[in-house]
Amino acid sequence: MQRNDDIGEIVAEYTPRLFRYIRSQVKTPEDAEDILQEVFYQLARASGDEGSEIERVSSWLYRVARNTILNFWRKRREISLDTEDTLCEDIANTLFCPSQDAPDTVYLRRLVWHELDAALAELPPEQSEVFCMTVFDGMPVKDISKATGIPVATLLSRKHYAVKFLRKRFHELYDALISQN
Repeated sequence: MQRNDDIGEIVAEYTPRLFRYIRSQVKTPEDAEDILQEVFYQLARASGDEGSEIERVSSWLYRVARNTILNFWRKRREISLDTEDTLCEDIANTLFCPSQDAPDTVYLRRLVWHELDAALAELPPEQSEVFCMTVFDGMPVKDISKATGIPVATLLSRKHYAVKFLRKRFHELYDALISQN
């Protein structure tokens, strides 16, 4: 099964059935098309490998489709972010609250700023930048993507890792903020 003619025939034969199967597992036709394309990409790679022979094409295609769907949902779950993240919101409220607050609030604000600066400095620059742009500058991720050419999913992933790091770093401080309300 190493000839392009064979792959073309397989693609033509299995596309409708595989697409229906994949479409039943994901929400949008676009996601189904992306997954189907990945399945056929894997087929092309496997058929190009020396010594690699696929015995039961149908079983192989459905197994790759199932695994690709699972990976799709796993990635979605990992980068799924609530845009109104309470940690980000509470920290921002503390950092940007009115200056005529009580001395303990002013002290807490200074402490949070200091800790935030230190934590952001520990992050990789690309994670720190997307976090600051979305949380402090209020830029939508789609706008950042258009300006930088970096895919939205990559930006969301970077923000996710930044938030995850900051959550861990600010756990005690965050609890203190919550208990003040």
